Amino acid sequence: MHITGFTNTILAELKQTLTLIDDKEAEKLATGILQAKKIFVAGGGRSGFMAKAFVMRMMHVGLDAYVVGETITPKLESDDIFIVGSGSGETQSLVAMTKKAKAIGATVVAITIDPESTIGNLGDIQIEIPARSKSDDSSNKSIQPMGSLFEQSLLLFYDAVILKFMDKKGIKSDAMYGRHANLE
Repeated sequence: MHITGFTNTILAELKQTLTLIDDKEAEKLATGILQAKKIFVAGGGRSGFMAKAFVMRMMHVGLDAYVVGETITPKLESDDIFIVGSGSGETQSLVAMTKKAKAIGATVVAITIDPESTIGNLGDIQIEIPARSKSDDSSNKSIQPMGSLFEQSLLLFYDAVILKFMDKKGIKSDAMYGRHANLE
């Protein structure tokens, strides 16, 4: 298969996966972000990169958002929202963070392949992204290796959440440039 053939297959997989996300839970996430004092996002590995991209866009629209584990991240409080993206829902460092967020009383959003996982069960809001897990070699859900479909879906889902927020607040893309880095 040519690269464009792989690209077309990846796009078809993404469309299939993303159309299966529960809109009601996604709306709860958008509302939770609007109601939160601060927003914290966590993820490990490539899911962590998607978390950073999401936090960057939230900053661009004027939200008080942080990547968990960065040096400038403030403390989590009960009126905050904690969003964790974990394909397996069992990454031990993320499980520990999620349990702590739950104990503090923050709203916990679990975005995972497996809503019955440890992280999934801790979520006040559960977003299931029905993709192949990185250890699932028996599945025919994706031609892609490991957790690629989940990670790509996570980024696109996060971008859709930003669009929903922009729509609710009447924010246009050109207004976001005022918060874009300009140190070049």
